[in-house]
Amino acid sequence: MQSKQQEENIAKPQYSPSPQPQLPPRLLLCPSTFELELAVPQPKHHIVLHRRPRKRRRVDPADAAAAMGVWESILRGGGRRFLKRKDSDAGEAGRALEELRGSLYNDFHTSEGAKRQQQRFCGPIIALTFNFMVAVGIIMANKMVMGTVGFNFPIALSLIHYLVAWALMAVLKALYLLPIAPPSKSTPFSSLFALGVVMSFSTGLANVSLKHNSVGFYQMAKIAVTPTIVVAEFIHFQKKVSLQKVIALVIVSFGVAVATVTDLEFNFFGACVAVAWIIPSAVNKILWSNLQQSGNWTALALMWKTTPITIFFFVVLMPFLDPPGFWSFRWDFWNTSAITVSALFGFLLQWSGALALGATSAVSHVVLGQFKTIVIMLVAYLVFNSDPGFTSLCGAVIALGGMSVYTYLGIKESGTGGKKNHSNSARQNSPLLKPKVTKDGEKQEARTVDSV
Repeated sequence: MQSKQQEENIAKPQYSPSPQPQLPPRLLLCPSTFELELAVPQPKHHIVLHRRPRKRRRVDPADAAAAMGVWESILRGGGRRFLKRKDSDAGEAGRALEELRGSLYNDFHTSEGAKRQQQRFCGPIIALTFNFMVAVGIIMANKMVMGTVGFNFPIALSLIHYLVAWALMAVLKALYLLPIAPPSKSTPFSSLFALGVVMSFSTGLANVSLKHNSVGFYQMAKIAVTPTIVVAEFIHFQKKVSLQKVIALVIVSFGVAVATVTDLEFNFFGACVAVAWIIPSAVNKILWSNLQQSGNWTALALMWKTTPITIFFFVVLMPFLDPPGFWSFRWDFWNTSAITVSALFGFLLQWSGALALGATSAVSHVVLGQFKTIVIMLVAYLVFNSDPGFTSLCGAVIALGGMSVYTYLGIKESGTGGKKNHSNSARQNSPLLKPKVTKDGEKQEARTVDSV
């Protein structure tokens, strides 16, 4: 027996298990129960820890009823009103925020809102004062360019002014600061094209006339613009001027003529240019004023649309009206800086003139130009001890008196117009009166302040 067992032991090989490495335990996600398991990687032992689900506590109906009773008592004691007030306050705050957002969008992203903002922040007095100050500045800048620098190319100078203005407006448009223009259907392209053409001829011919004629003859041509505007507005827009205003304008024109027309030196070409300048200048002022007052155009939006047309016609006029030698001009740092400063003043002059024409009228803008001439002459007499002569001083006093009367009449008419509009609005809002039914196509005319 013992020998048999020894043979079996010898025949069967004996295996000893190799030692297994001790690995750290791991957290596993059980796919069937979606619970975490702690798995210890051992050869024969596998420990699984299951989280037992919690037993749901059964709510007693009596306890629930008691809790609801306490909640109802709180709501009856003012809690319901508190919650309702909180909800209403949140709703009012949301509505106020939406209204503010809508008003800001209408003010900055619509043509109507931009027009309201221009009328709000730039009234007649601000616009005329702004234009007056810029006009004095550009006179000094152009004297420096024409005299000290020696840049005797008037059309090219105007072209540079409008190129700089267009570049500045392009920057404003890229920064979303340029006012929105009205829809293209509201204003025909022919009106914008005509404004761009007459603007180029008005600015270019004025500089050429001042170059070939004396200052006195140039002032005579400027005085002739006033009756041209009155007649043109009466023919095309049936706009009438009162007899008192006509008398005031005659006094202003007579005083300016006596004060400034001391010499009438001119040649045939200069006289033709001066006469040809009168009509474009009058039409330019009428179109600027009419487009802004009849439509939702702002000054910058209208400048952005018409400046490319004006630049094109300046390029066309430059070879015919400017002397040769533009490309041989010495463009050093000093000359370029002086011309750039003049161009910046030109942009401000164009903008301020458009604002003044939109806030007042074409005739008021002409009277403002004559007022600038008289003020410059009086300042030169009082500050710089220049001697214009006794006759010129008497003419200046007469012109200032006529301007004062014209301003008083304009303010008086605007006041009576405002009272009429207020009474009409009160009659329309009265519940005892039936509102009138307006016909299709009938528009209400907006009365502007016609003063200087």
